[in-house]
Amino acid sequence: MAKASSRTVGIAMDFSPTSKLALKWAVHNLINRDDRIILINVQPPQADHTRKDLFQDTGSPLVPLEEFREMNFTKQYGIARDPEVIDILDTLSRTKGAKAMFKVYWGDPREKLCNAVEDLQLNSLVIGSRGLGPIKRVLMGSVSKYVVTNASCPVTVVKGNQSSNSRH
Repeated sequence: MAKASSRTVGIAMDFSPTSKLALKWAVHNLINRDDRIILINVQPPQADHTRKDLFQDTGSPLVPLEEFREMNFTKQYGIARDPEVIDILDTLSRTKGAKAMFKVYWGDPREKLCNAVEDLQLNSLVIGSRGLGPIKRVLMGSVSKYVVTNASCPVTVVKGNQSSNSRH
């Protein structure tokens, strides 16, 4: 039997509980041996970090997991160091041989996540749903709905109200 080719899977990561749930779901249900996983973080356009001036138009370079662990990375990009996310990615790398990377964009998350699909040539994108009520959804717009409608790859939306005992 021929070996399946490795895929590139994007995970929208804002370090909220629902984005971490999306990461965990992808690890348990989607990521295969030797796949590449890219955590995509979108900073607000008004964010002011040392790397924004260099990479505002294209997004940051792909940052390997080893560099993501370092405090220097968190300072340069204004992203809080998250031990839980690092632990999930370390385990994924160790158990499935998947390569974890990180990319930062600045701007509207809806547009930047759709751009990332093309930019990173994603085979699939996983995004958490915050489960906004109907009024907030009208006022703020649903990032997940926009991405599902406009992204050029399959998109999985992981709902935030799943119980911690959900099936994997």
